[in-house]
Amino acid sequence: MTDKIALITGASRGLGHALAEALAPDHHIVAIAKTSGALEELDDRIQAKGGSATLAPIDVTNRDAVAGICRAIYDRWGKIDLFAHCAIHGAPLSPLPHSAEKDLKKSIETNVVATSILITMVAPLLGDAGTAIFFDDPRAGQPFFGQYGATKAAQIALAKSWQAESRKIGPRVLIHQPDEMPTGTRARFFPGQAAHDLSTPQAEAEKVRALL
Repeated sequence: MTDKIALITGASRGLGHALAEALAPDHHIVAIAKTSGALEELDDRIQAKGGSATLAPIDVTNRDAVAGICRAIYDRWGKIDLFAHCAIHGAPLSPLPHSAEKDLKKSIETNVVATSILITMVAPLLGDAGTAIFFDDPRAGQPFFGQYGATKAAQIALAKSWQAESRKIGPRVLIHQPDEMPTGTRARFFPGQAAHDLSTPQAEAEKVRALL
């Protein structure tokens, strides 16, 4: 097993899934997602390439579960080398006056509160030598993207603050804007868009791997 550890949220599909697979040759993957079946499929793909993974089928909004995973990582390895935060809630597109309060609450809990908690718990594991990466999707202020745009912008604002605070002392904090991909979230936002007009999660994962 490699001695490099990568903790990836949102690893069951989309960019998180592709990134976990791309990093598996030289990282042990700790994969977090809510969907057990998709995580098991990821594990099969990683093992087929000779890699290894630890599966954590939890919701990132569950503070106790996240704390448990971070404690388990510390007890087993003492650190992580990479934290890639791919988990996101894409609230349904809607005119803001017609947006549902439950979607706003879920967006805040997943995109903002969970990000802040993860940073708090992951920072000691990264130390001064690790790397954290966040993924921007600048929709703030666009029509119908009120809840998603606002909470995604807040998530990236947290990442930028951490980046500025850590620039001289570590860990390295990166913020990357991937090209548009045919993910499940994007399909809900833009149903019927032709996939051949977009990049792929696999291609974007290779770009991230090169960046790292």
